[in-house]
Amino acid sequence: MKPIVLASSSPRRRRLLRELGVNFSVRVPDLDECPLPGELPGPHVRRLALAKARAVAQGLAPGCGAQWILGADTVVVLDGRILGKPRDARDARGMLARLSGRTHEVLTGVALVPAAGGRARTAVVRSRVEMKPFDKATIRRYVAGGEPLDKAGAYAVQGRGRHLVARVSGSLSNVIGLPLERLQRLFATAGVRVG
Repeated sequence: MKPIVLASSSPRRRRLLRELGVNFSVRVPDLDECPLPGELPGPHVRRLALAKARAVAQGLAPGCGAQWILGADTVVVLDGRILGKPRDARDARGMLARLSGRTHEVLTGVALVPAAGGRARTAVVRSRVEMKPFDKATIRRYVAGGEPLDKAGAYAVQGRGRHLVARVSGSLSNVIGLPLERLQRLFATAGVRVG
């Protein structure tokens, strides 16, 4: 077992952690990611990041070598409403139609939980994304390629979806799924060496 365990199935988060030089393994938690009634986006992503990390921590054998479990959750927020991953292609088309020509927020919650128990470290990072106006034909072509189907808000700024984005204000890695700048500070406060 490596010292950091990533509690996520996201290939984007794995790639970002590798870019930081983090030595990690992956365990995927099984959680209901639906917002609670009346739950606001910031508390929602913080709760899920912490729940994912704690679920994985509980399943680790004592003395396995893991020191910290990293959980994360990302949502797109438009008009105060959370847009998660689309259920299907039709849902993806609807999300993209609502985002066209508008600015939205991307929130990522991160949680660093000690494997041996103790105080968790959490953060929520917000970025603003301005989308270009795009028509139904553009949406249909993009969705037909399959990229939006496992992405919050139905687009990938690191993929073909970058052509839909006019501007990102704040952390680009946050929009991809893991705010590296904030994560480095969390690692530093926890005494985790990276790079």
